[in-house]
Amino acid sequence: MFWKTTRFEIDLATPNVMGIVNVTPDSFSDGSQHANLTSALKHCELLLKQGADILDIGGESTRPGAQEVSLEEELQRILPVVKEAVRLNVPISVDTYKPQVMQAVLDAGVDIINDIWALRQKGALDVIAKHGGCGVCLMHMYAQPLDMQVHPMEGLVAPRVVAFLQERVQALLALGVSKERIALDPGVGFGKTVAQNFELLSHQKQLSSLGYPLLVGWSRKSSLGAVTGCEVGQRLVPSVAAALLAVERGAQIVRVHDVEATVQALAVWRHATKPDTLRQ
Repeated sequence: MFWKTTRFEIDLATPNVMGIVNVTPDSFSDGSQHANLTSALKHCELLLKQGADILDIGGESTRPGAQEVSLEEELQRILPVVKEAVRLNVPISVDTYKPQVMQAVLDAGVDIINDIWALRQKGALDVIAKHGGCGVCLMHMYAQPLDMQVHPMEGLVAPRVVAFLQERVQALLALGVSKERIALDPGVGFGKTVAQNFELLSHQKQLSSLGYPLLVGWSRKSSLGAVTGCEVGQRLVPSVAAALLAVERGAQIVRVHDVEATVQALAVWRHATKPDTLRQ
């Protein structure tokens, strides 16, 4: 399986690690750490050195309760970083839901649009369809970041997430977007309870059965804190454990903050599942 993007066909025969680069002052786990061009680019280079396959750059926090950022502010934060990052010769993803931002970063050479709204904002579908080559990740989110954890979903969620993602895929296919450009994300933590997030992990193979690459992000999420008692900065081990479980259950891409530890854990998992690779 490959994920077709602007410049790369990403080989998904082995799991890919997507490193998170937040150029925001208020992200839930690393707000303000990489909020200027110099620190953001240094972080990009560090994540690549640690083994990241893809970089995901975001200019607006989507943590629960986050306030919307203006178009102008998001562009001001993200464009300088993107213009430099595309020179690193790796797939560059941008985490945004605004069609104008999508167009601007695609014009700058970005490979993937990672949209928490699954292209439901007016004009977003058209931007992706007209580009002709970029990859896109469609994520399930219930409600919106400002209030999604105030009134989260009720009941079993896996069938509803599957149905939602199928509908969004069909909207893209109807516009002529090829299947090879699409990946799916169940949206762990986006309008779901702790139990529902773990339900999605338990039933993740239902999502894999849709036939699209699955991108999953458990890194440092509050659900991991809820079951371990760990604060955000202490969730390395729970995050790596969740990433491994996601891969074991069919995820081809894991979106993480802690790239080095995840890459090391996946190396152990890979050799345990394919021991022939160690034979001399």
